[in-house]
Amino acid sequence: MIDIESIYSRYYSENRALLDIVSTHSECVARKAVSCALASGLDIDTDFVFEAAMLHDIGVVMCDAPPILCFGSLPYICHGIAGKEILENVGLPRHALVCERHTGAGITAEDILRQNLPLPPRDMLPISLEEKVICYADKFFSKSGDISREKKLEKVMVQMQSHGEESLKRFLALHELFGK
Repeated sequence: MIDIESIYSRYYSENRALLDIVSTHSECVARKAVSCALASGLDIDTDFVFEAAMLHDIGVVMCDAPPILCFGSLPYICHGIAGKEILENVGLPRHALVCERHTGAGITAEDILRQNLPLPPRDMLPISLEEKVICYADKFFSKSGDISREKKLEKVMVQMQSHGEESLKRFLALHELFGK
C-alpha cells in the first residue's frame, strides 16, 4: 500500500484548503470506482483502483483555477498531464497513467488538435479496466459546489455531450461497463 498522505504533503503543504477539496473529491471518486468495479463482476484490481482514484487529481495543484483554490500556472485542462509527471517522479508509473487518461471520457489526439488544447497531441484515453472505472466514477463528482454530492446520470450525460458527440459516446461505453 502506498502512502497517499505523504505524496499529497509533498505538493500541497502550501495549500491545505485545496488539499481538502481534492482529497474529499478523490475519496468520493474512489468509493464510487471501487463500488462500480465490484458490481461489474469484471477482474479489476480494486486496491489499485482505490489508490489511483485517491491520486487521480494530484496535478490540479499546478493549475490555475481560482474558484477551486488552484493558483498554479497551467491551464486546468493540463491537470492530468501534470499529475502524470508528479506520480512518475515518485515512482508510480501505473498510477500516473490514470492521471493522464481520466480527463473527460478520455481525450483523443484529434480532440486536442481540433480544439487547439494546450496538451501534447496524443491519445489520452483510459485503456485498462482500472483506468476506465476511475474515469467513469470521476464524472459523478465535482470539485466545486457540494463536492461530496453525486451528480445524476442525466447531468453527467449533458456535461459529456457539451464536449461533443464522441465524448458522450465514450462516456456511454463506460456506463455500459460500470453503470449497473
